[in-house]
Amino acid sequence: MNVVISNSSFLPIYEQIKEQVKAQILSGELKEDEMLPSLRQLARDLKISVLTTTRAYNELEQGGFITSRQGKGFFVMPSSSNLIREQLIRDVESNLNNAIQAAQRLSMTDDEIVSLLRLLLEVEND
Repeated sequence: MNVVISNSSFLPIYEQIKEQVKAQILSGELKEDEMLPSLRQLARDLKISVLTTTRAYNELEQGGFITSRQGKGFFVMPSSSNLIREQLIRDVESNLNNAIQAAQRLSMTDDEIVSLLRLLLEVEND
């Protein structure tokens, strides 16, 4: 897990940690059931308070991205987790909306857009 804290960011440190870990989970960089650094280890590595890492992990857990296992630590939730799945679906929707807007700027028809998507799916599945 790679977390970089920026002192010039307007986001609080716990929020920076939370957003970076969340992004790594959604991108697949952090795999399901992967163990995260302990609260103390992460605090030590980042040279911050354990309270800050605790808040970040608690918010990630409340958001459904990680889970705590008594006596074992924190782990990435499976990608089948409803909350992670919903976030990934939102990302797909956003990307598709961006693609549709770009296609409309090119005056592509709906059929052309659908044909292009089908072609890309075929190439991806080969």
